[in-house]
Amino acid sequence: MKPSASPASVAGVHAPDAAFAQSALGQSLMRVLATGSASHRQIADYLLRNQLRVTALGIEELADSCQVSTATISRFARDIGQKNYSAMRGAMAETLQSLLQPVDKLRHTILHRARATSPVTQSLEYAAANIAATADALSLAQMQAVVRRLTRARVVYVMGFGLSANLAGMLVQHLQPFCPHVVEVVGIGGSEVAAGHLVNLTAHDVLVVISFPRYTLDCIGLASFARDRGAHIVALTDSPASPLAELADHALYAQSTHPVLPSSASTALAMIEALAVALMVSNKGNVEKAARLSDVIAAYLYGGEHGVQGPRKSAAKHKSRAVQKKQFI
Repeated sequence: MKPSASPASVAGVHAPDAAFAQSALGQSLMRVLATGSASHRQIADYLLRNQLRVTALGIEELADSCQVSTATISRFARDIGQKNYSAMRGAMAETLQSLLQPVDKLRHTILHRARATSPVTQSLEYAAANIAATADALSLAQMQAVVRRLTRARVVYVMGFGLSANLAGMLVQHLQPFCPHVVEVVGIGGSEVAAGHLVNLTAHDVLVVISFPRYTLDCIGLASFARDRGAHIVALTDSPASPLAELADHALYAQSTHPVLPSSASTALAMIEALAVALMVSNKGNVEKAARLSDVIAAYLYGGEHGVQGPRKSAAKHKSRAVQKKQFI
């Protein structure tokens, strides 16, 4: 009889990176750790504890470390859905790209700061590289499918927690002129308010859910609830390894790698702007709405009728008043 996994082993001895454990690949390894054969549990345990190191190991080196045969390693890779060991190692590297522990990254940055470029310059370089990589991988067909869903939705709900709440607010501002009804799910009330907003979801609605490492459990749980209600789910997240990817009908990926922060939001913001532009130009009606919106708010901008007076307009106004006063005298 196969011994049952203890709570400690299921959770992962020495607490494997929580973010990695929540990824699609991490969840597969956790299932093996809980219910697999003895040799497979040994491999899964090693992978969870040594995620970064494994990406540089050959199959023979991993077999020696796990005290199993290379054939067992190959069989393990196939059993978790990978074509072979090389594919499994590649999946590990791809997942870790966005999920490295922030503390480890910070320590690495401090240790190598003397030999590296300025942290400020490095941060900007990562932002530029993330945007370029995201643009190269972007599926325009996927973007257009999202635009069509947003256009047809009865209500568009937008949800993001933590730093992603700021991104959600930005997206709401962009969508409001062009969608019949847009609801910012989280706002200032947190999970309880978010759940209250989502109670009335139907199959005619769209939920845009935004989440990047570190992923929040509330975001994943409420997205699952929305999917169960029949709503269409659009995810804006960092990679196919995100726990949101398997919940989404459509996913837009914004690479978020950063040398110090848990994740970078610069590419997500660029993706939000790209989505807004795609929606604006999707039909002539939206172009007209954008023009009307500009007319409405123009009077409240700097130099406008109701806004702060520009230098020239303010001077002209004072001169006009002086002339009127002189004439009155």
